[in-house]
Amino acid sequence: MTAAAAHHHSVARALMLVVAHPDDDAVGIAGSIALHGHEPAFRFALVHATDGAAGLIAPEVDATPATLGALRRLEDAKAWAAHGRGPDRHEWLGYDDGRLAHVDFAELTARVGALLDEERPDVVATFGPDGVTGHPDHIAIGRATDAAFVSLALDGGPGLKRLLHWAMKESTWRRVNVARQATGLAAWDPSQVYHFRGIPDELVDIRVDTSSVAERVVAGLSEHRSQRLSLFEHPLARAAWLSATSREYFVQAWPPRGRGEPLLTDIFEGLE
Repeated sequence: MTAAAAHHHSVARALMLVVAHPDDDAVGIAGSIALHGHEPAFRFALVHATDGAAGLIAPEVDATPATLGALRRLEDAKAWAAHGRGPDRHEWLGYDDGRLAHVDFAELTARVGALLDEERPDVVATFGPDGVTGHPDHIAIGRATDAAFVSLALDGGPGLKRLLHWAMKESTWRRVNVARQATGLAAWDPSQVYHFRGIPDELVDIRVDTSSVAERVVAGLSEHRSQRLSLFEHPLARAAWLSATSREYFVQAWPPRGRGEPLLTDIFEGLE
C-alpha cells in the first residue's frame, strides 16, 4: 500500500473524483466535498483526464486556443480556493480535450486504475453512461473509471467500497427545462451533445442536501470564467445554479443496491 493509502486508511472517508475537464469537478459532488471538507479524516483526490484546451473562450477572457489549457488549469485551482476545500492530490492525465473516446481504452483504464490502487479511496465518483451531457469525453472517462474500479474492488485490498455516478433526476431535468423556456432559453435536447440528460427518479440511490454549502459551490463554479458563456448565459443563471447545487443525486454503480431501498443521504453513509 502506498503512503497516501496507508495514511488515509488510518483515519476514514477518502474520495477520488475522476472527470474529463476543468469545471466538470465544479458541480455534481462539490457540495458533498464542502460538507466533509473540514473533517480531519477526509481525503480528496482529483483526477482530470484533459485540461479542457478545446473549450469555449468567453469574449472578456484573454486567451487563445494555444493558451486555454493552461488558463483552465489555473481557473480550476482558483475555483477550489473559492470553494474553500481543494484536493489533497490533483492529477492531470494530459490527454487531448475532445479525443478521449479515441484513446486506447485499456491504456486509459490502466492509468486510472494505477491511481485508484495508489489511493485506495473509500468512494470513487465519475460520470455514468450518459456522461450527464452526452459529451464523449465524459462517457469515455466514466467507462474507464468503472472498469478500473471493478477490477480492483474485489482484490481484498482496502478501500474501494462505493462507486458513484453523478446524476440529474428526470423530474429535475423537466422542471429546469420549463424554467429555461419561460425565460427565453432553449430547452435541453438529450439527443444533443452538451445538453443535460435526466435519469428516471427511481434509479437514484443517494440524495444529499447541500443547501448549506451551495454558495461555496457556486463561488467555485464562477471562477471558470473562460467558460462563462455556457455556465452563466442568462441574468438569472446564478440564482438557478444556487437552486441546482442545493441537492446532489447519485447512482450507486457498485455495489448495486436493490430498487426500493431507502435513499442514502450522504456519499459515505453506511460505509463506517
